[in-house]
Order: sequence, then C-alpha cells, then structure tokens
Amino acid sequence: MASTACFVIVSKNDIPIYEAEVGSAPKKDKYLGTEGVCGIFAPVYMKEDLAYHHQFILHAALDVVQDLAWTTNAMFLRSVDRFNDLVVSVYVTAGHTRFMLLHDSRSEDGIKSFFQEVHELYIKIFLNPLYLPGSRIASSHFDTKLAFFPVRACVHDRILPSSTRAVARMR
Repeated sequence: MASTACFVIVSKNDIPIYEAEVGSAPKKDKYLGTEGVCGIFAPVYMKEDLAYHHQFILHAALDVVQDLAWTTNAMFLRSVDRFNDLVVSVYVTAGHTRFMLLHDSRSEDGIKSFFQEVHELYIKIFLNPLYLPGSRIASSHFDTKLAFFPVRACVHDRILPSSTRAVARMR
C-alpha cells in the first residue's frame, strides 16, 4: 500500500542538511500521471517536478513544526501536516534538528522506530570531530547506513539518497 516517501533532515536554522527518497515500487502517480514512485519510470523533468512538490510540502510544514516543538515535550510529533493522501511526520531532536518524513502510511509505530534509528545514526555523525554542526551531510557512510533502515509499515523498500540533492534548492 504505502510506497511514497521523502526524508529530510532540517537544521535548527531551517536549512535542509540531508535529503533522501524512499520507495521504488511501481505505482500510478496521481500528481503527474506517470508510472513510478518519485518519478523512477518517469522522465527526468517529471522526477524533478515531483521532488519539488515533496520539498514544497515539507517546507510548508516547517511553520507547524516550529509551533508544535515549543508546545510539547515529545520528540516524535506524529503527523503534523497533510496534503491529499501524503502525511508529514516529524521527529525533533534536543538540539532542534528536525527529521521530516513525507509518506502515505498510517502506521506510526514503524515511523517512530525509523526516526529513533536515524537519530542514533545522526548522533554518531554529529559527534564526529570533522563534522561541522548545521552543515550538509555528504557522508557516503551515512547514505549507506541509512539505506538499510526500513521505514517499517511505511515503505517496504530501502532509502535511496536523492540523486539531485535538492538541498540547496530548498534554501
């Protein structure tokens, strides 16, 4: 059922520092009318349009996340925003870094465990003395490790680092 997802890590200064797409199962895309999730079987320009669409939804949810982060003590904010059948789930770290997942799933337990695994991996990157906090995560090791974290009950595939790395476009 669930097959569309986009994962972004946003720094406390609202700068996206990592982006990855999740899912590759063929499906009719209702936004662009093409075959493929995240434009995998679609022409390159349609894939970029869908990536922009996902970025727009995630960027629009940042205001809601900022308000919710200061009103609750919970790190996992569940679904903070919806757009058609897509849901934005957010996990906020103690340093106000946001892990945002755009998906079309209903299972919160799998998403919460995914966020906790990603948080552990992010802490390892953050504690690296060669990593400058708030800078873009460009580690192939991070990509490799993240690719093996399944979003349980969200996407039955692996995470694929975004080939376009639209991190700079969202600024």
